[in-house]
Amino acid sequence: MKQIELKALAKINLGLDVLGRRENGYHDVRMVMQSIYLYDEVKLEKTAEPGITTVSNLSFLPTGDGNIAYKAARLLQEEFQITEGIKITLNKHIPVAAGLAGGSSNAAAVLFGMNRMFRLGLSQKDLMDRGVRLGADVPYCIMRGTVLAEGIGEKLSVLPAMPKCTVLIAKPPVSVSTKVVYEALDAKEITEHPDIDGIIEGLKNNSLKQVAACMGNVLEDVTVPMHPVIDQIKQEMKSSGALNAMMSGSGPTVFGLFESRADAREAQRRIREKSLTRQVYVTSIHSVRRNQDAD
Repeated sequence: MKQIELKALAKINLGLDVLGRRENGYHDVRMVMQSIYLYDEVKLEKTAEPGITTVSNLSFLPTGDGNIAYKAARLLQEEFQITEGIKITLNKHIPVAAGLAGGSSNAAAVLFGMNRMFRLGLSQKDLMDRGVRLGADVPYCIMRGTVLAEGIGEKLSVLPAMPKCTVLIAKPPVSVSTKVVYEALDAKEITEHPDIDGIIEGLKNNSLKQVAACMGNVLEDVTVPMHPVIDQIKQEMKSSGALNAMMSGSGPTVFGLFESRADAREAQRRIREKSLTRQVYVTSIHSVRRNQDAD
């Protein structure tokens, strides 16, 4: 196999709770993660020239050691003493630094693709064990689907599949530092925790309305006051028919869950019309067939 093309899927957090901070600086979390059909295209090609080459459609994206996809390739090259070179082409569609795990998903695709290309014989668990060295979201991005994440995000349990629905993604033109958000969270007392168990119960009941009603993200208490446009987008989605709308990860991206695709399109139009953001996409839930390899 000389080359392989893969879809690196974005994720949203249906629920995100922070339980505490460890001495090493990491945080104990409890999250319900869901992959969506918004993706980057990742192409891997073997090259006669040794080393790793990374190219992207985004000029500002790092292409060397500052890129997590590059680090993923280097990890496997060094461990398995792969002498052939690898060229990674990233055609990015997932908004960058948006709380959607775009970088982690790129790294997961590189691990998955190189395992196949070079016939390394690694199981999904083997890939996830290596992925956590690159970032806490990488193991999830290898597994995908509807998953409960605990620990620092690396302890993953498969949940019943999310009911089908339309998802509207809107990334406002502001930058959010995950580090700054968590530091601000550490400085305040968390008084309200999201109903993670309620979300899980909704999934077991295959009830989209129950899942939506229980959604919550403890980081909104920090990020939304910094960037009020997040709340404006949430309210616009809800007034257009979203069952609920919430910030994903540490933000600033907002997602809304809709029963009607037409309502999601209307919300998309209104968000653009009010110049809240130009980066707004209508997409859907991505389910994983657990007895087969994902794409």
